[in-house]
Parts: sequence; C-alpha cells; structure tokens
Amino acid sequence: MYKNPALTVDGVLIEDGKILLIKRRNPPFQGRYALPGGFVEYGEMTEVAVVREVQEETGLKTEIVGLLGVYSDPERDPRGHTVSVVYFLKKTGGGLKGGDDASEARFFPLNELPELAFDHRTIVEDALDRLK
Repeated sequence: MYKNPALTVDGVLIEDGKILLIKRRNPPFQGRYALPGGFVEYGEMTEVAVVREVQEETGLKTEIVGLLGVYSDPERDPRGHTVSVVYFLKKTGGGLKGGDDASEARFFPLNELPELAFDHRTIVEDALDRLK
C-alpha cells in the first residue's frame, strides 16, 4: 500500500489591518490559534473546500481572491504529511462565530499575532510579503 500525503486547505482573510484566526478546539495544537481551514473531502475541489471550511469554522461566507501558495513540508503537521493549498479570501457575508473544530474565531491586528499552530506563522508572513 502506498502512503500519500493528506490534502488540506487554509484561508487568509485580511480586513482593515487584521487577520482572521480560529482557536483550535482539538489536538494537535489544541487551544492555539491557526488560520481557518481543514481537510479536503474526497471528490471536492480545493476551491470549494476552503470556502466550506472557513464558513464551518468562522461563520463567515467568503470567496477566493487569489492563490497564496502550496505548503508541503512533511513535518508541518504532527499527525502526518499534509499538503495545504492556501488561498486569499474576502468576506461576502455571514456572522463571525467559532464553530466545528474552532472554539473561537476572531480578527487579530497584524502586529499583535498570537503564537500560531502548524506552519501558519510562515504562511502569514508570506501573505504579508505578497501584499506589500
């Protein structure tokens, strides 16, 4: 049997100098903040998955405005090798509230970020570099 990496998505939503983060409800990194996102379901496009995951975790409806990149370090997730496709998003509706795997969802000022789970600090830094 072949071992393959799992496919995930993450969303970067920056609004008014603040970035959307969720507080993780479950291990790994339980209680730490992260970008909203999660696993792509079988048969699902990554573009659909990121919009679905962000809405499930934050209550916000979004649409994709661009691709930030693909993050594939085999050590990025302690559960095993995951590859994340990361998108820039913009809010289109909904109401902010933590849900699903997130105990909390909120916007943080870009200069006051908490410690982040996984490799999300690197992803946020890449996003800010791209936006300059």
